Amino acid sequence: MGMITIKNQDDLAKIRKAGHIVAEVFELMQEMVRPGVTTAELNKAAEALIKRRNATAPTRGYAGFPAGTCISVNQEVIHGIPGRRVLQEGDIVSVDVVVQLNGFCSDGARTYAVGKIAPDIQHLLDVTQLCLAEGIKQARIGNRLGDIGSRVQQIAEAEGYGVVRDYVGHGIGREMHEAPDVPNYGVAGRGLRLVNGMVLAIEPMITMGTHEVYCLNDGWTVVTKDARPSAHFENTVAITPDGPQIMTTL
Repeated sequence: MGMITIKNQDDLAKIRKAGHIVAEVFELMQEMVRPGVTTAELNKAAEALIKRRNATAPTRGYAGFPAGTCISVNQEVIHGIPGRRVLQEGDIVSVDVVVQLNGFCSDGARTYAVGKIAPDIQHLLDVTQLCLAEGIKQARIGNRLGDIGSRVQQIAEAEGYGVVRDYVGHGIGREMHEAPDVPNYGVAGRGLRLVNGMVLAIEPMITMGTHEVYCLNDGWTVVTKDARPSAHFENTVAITPDGPQIMTTL
């Protein structure tokens, strides 16, 4: 899929409306995530909310993926399949959701603490959120893609964390994955120039140890090679003359 730019305010409003539902899902997950809950229960509640909003979750059925959300626990980075796994005190759980409404998509992810978590794991979550916030600040007309990735990498690596390289953010609009790729690493001042109307899913995937990952036998779940925890935060961001506009908030 090629890159499209959204110059039409009506279309941008549709992306924002889909993003509003993504944000509603995150509010629901925040209430539900606790020890004893299964990842399947989280997914079921998220899908039910999306359906009530007359929207769809395009991950369900995408290349055979069996659920409307990706739910990844601890060392699982992304693309975890919801199932019978019971969340335990001290776990972290990442929920990644795409919502499609009126022909447009929004995509977001949040990592939640399950009960009380260790201070070093909380720090990983805090830094990953900071990576996202600072990366988004670079999503301005005239900047380059490398400015986003470089900023994320700088913050994460200053803490001794790994920045996943095998998976990256992406453009988004009518499809959930569009050009360009949006890496979480890179060189400032390099790469594609950012222009008005681009819509990007910016999504730092930050690990407590090595940046190296591999995919499990289920063909989907991506885990860290050293089995150390990973955090994932993502927002859909429109590049506008007024600066970056986050679509996936209430």
